[in-house]
Amino acid sequence: MPDKKFNPVFAENRKARHDYTVLDTIECGIVLTGTEVKSVRHGEMSLTGSYAAVLKDELWLVAADIAAYKFGNRFNHEPKSMRKLLVHRKEVEAMRLKTEAKGLTLVPLKVYLKGGRIKVALGVCRGKAMHDKRETLKNKAIRRDMERGL
Repeated sequence: MPDKKFNPVFAENRKARHDYTVLDTIECGIVLTGTEVKSVRHGEMSLTGSYAAVLKDELWLVAADIAAYKFGNRFNHEPKSMRKLLVHRKEVEAMRLKTEAKGLTLVPLKVYLKGGRIKVALGVCRGKAMHDKRETLKNKAIRRDMERGL
């Protein structure tokens, strides 16, 4: 995962850990145009409501919002377009099998910089029921109270 000192996090989907149980994470590259890269580096990206899907043996990021670059010209990008994620073919096949058979979802957790490249941390997630969310909040409160006591 990214080190905040050297690899800044551009966007984070905090609600994903509340709504889903993250079973596994995968690091993916992402195909972006020039104005998209500039906009992401300025922190103008939102992952809320976005997900990843396997379409025609390729992994795609759907409904991620990258704001239009304010200094862009007529060649500026569309904010809500689908973007291709770069992973190995075996990983794409594994993701397809998990999402079809087990009813899991691919949710983007973070977008960050690593080695000069923009990466996406994808989570293989299962949706939480309401009682699971309450239990998670209760455990978090108990843990926080124990740390205060120490």
